[in-house]
Amino acid sequence: MDTGKLLAVARGDAPADLVLRGGRVVNVFSGAIETAAIAIVDGLIAGVEDEYVGREVLDLNGAFVAPGLIDAHVHIESSLCTPAQFAQAVAPHGVTTVVIDPHEIANVAGMDGLRFMAQSSVGLPLNVVVMASSCVPATHMETSGATLDASDLAHLLAEGTVYGLAEVMNFPGVVNGAPAVLAKLDAFAGRPRDGHAPALTGKQLNAYVASGIGSEHECTTIEEARAKLARGLYILIREATNAHNLHALLPMVDAYNNRRLCFCTDDRIPGDLIDQGSIDYMVREAIRLGTPPITALRMATLNTTEWFGLHDRGAIAPGRRADLVVCDDLAAFHPRLVFAGGRLVAKDGVMCVTADAAAPLPTAVSATVNVRWEAVDLRIPATGRRMRVIGALPNQLVTEARILPVTVQEGLAVADPTRDVLKMAVIERHKASGAQGVGFIQGIGLRRGAMAGTVAHDHHNLVVIGADDASMLAAARAVAAMGGGLAVAEGDAVRATLPLPVAGLMSDRPIAEVRRGYDALIAAAQALGSPLHDPFMAMSFMALEVIPKLKLTDQGLVDVEQFKLTPLFVD
Repeated sequence: MDTGKLLAVARGDAPADLVLRGGRVVNVFSGAIETAAIAIVDGLIAGVEDEYVGREVLDLNGAFVAPGLIDAHVHIESSLCTPAQFAQAVAPHGVTTVVIDPHEIANVAGMDGLRFMAQSSVGLPLNVVVMASSCVPATHMETSGATLDASDLAHLLAEGTVYGLAEVMNFPGVVNGAPAVLAKLDAFAGRPRDGHAPALTGKQLNAYVASGIGSEHECTTIEEARAKLARGLYILIREATNAHNLHALLPMVDAYNNRRLCFCTDDRIPGDLIDQGSIDYMVREAIRLGTPPITALRMATLNTTEWFGLHDRGAIAPGRRADLVVCDDLAAFHPRLVFAGGRLVAKDGVMCVTADAAAPLPTAVSATVNVRWEAVDLRIPATGRRMRVIGALPNQLVTEARILPVTVQEGLAVADPTRDVLKMAVIERHKASGAQGVGFIQGIGLRRGAMAGTVAHDHHNLVVIGADDASMLAAARAVAAMGGGLAVAEGDAVRATLPLPVAGLMSDRPIAEVRRGYDALIAAAQALGSPLHDPFMAMSFMALEVIPKLKLTDQGLVDVEQFKLTPLFVD
């Protein structure tokens, strides 16, 4: 950037590239609405004042102008699309910056996966801030496709691939001072280090915060959020596809604490992104439920930049990026025009710029499904009368640890759809090791058939849930035959599929096409009995052994609160 040129435009001695005139400017610093022109040069805001001359002038006719929205924590992989197609979905909704944790692809392809996400994000109409995935693997109780230690992450930081340290999910390791975990935290001293510590309280919370971690997005209650905020953490309020925390946490927002609150989406599927929106939806809901509009916008912009130290954006002020959202009604907040770096990228909900043709996929992210099928055996000998069952909860990532009687047929423990007790398996797919975990789950709702996929946070092994073994094997084999993806089967018949050739997590097809395929999958699962809004998103988190209480990995059933493997049968 030519600072002399910027200052000349700011002084009014040189014309701006673009002047937005006649707008009502939302000032997230002062909380005021200013009537002023915005002068833009080389993608930056030169000044906010009435009298500016530009080579191009756009009259906003009294519309509101707000800073571009920022997603404080998101996994692009959960959109099932590559960064270019993700940008096509969120930019029309006014999102101009996302802070991403690519730990989904990192758990499959390691450093190559992180570099793929960073390189694929260059030149997009969306600024992508890449954080270093801190937990690859998430714990020792899973098999992932890669391992990233502190030296690997430090190398990524030194080469400029990453900006800070993403959510540190191994909170027992932090609290107890595990050397490998502390080494990662030390490698990012002076950089933002995001947290992930569901339900952590008291002295353990003190230890977690004392490590230098500065944020938390796993709060599900006001009491938890207030306790963590009181210890100095920024609270990233989340509204994902399967984790709805916005409505529960909004009542805590007040004049004293709102400067420490941010918005994030974490994980959102294509349909929700396209139809409902992203951070813009959170802003609208916050306003609808009584949050002052400028407070809601501050939580979606300036607060996030202050936590991450991204002081070049997040507000409409001289020297900041010209990331701007124009809307006609501040309370309704439906972006009409979206500027990213001073360039108009979306108008009336439609992109003005298109994604470039996808480059050929590197081998490291395109050949990632390796299953030792001769070792796969879904049968479970009934060695007890009662068993531990994962209790999936609607719209939550946490589960219950239920104890239920075993249904036995010919000496085997089997699924019992009449009680909504389904069989679940996690099959290792990275190294063809033959490892598998089998168990049972309640709350998915299938009455028959099965669903399977290679999206299984965070190790992303092949996960399958079903009412019978034949359907489960058919769905699992269909996923493997595609080189990764999602499938629904009933008996030997495969009812719906969605190929995800990029690490078994993402498609390189346009997001509208991916959305149609995903909608068909959900419809197929619902036709088999599942009442869930998104049974696949729910399934993907049932193997995440860092969120309480009971989860299943390829190594077996995990008691998350005890942080150890636990037997399936109780007695």
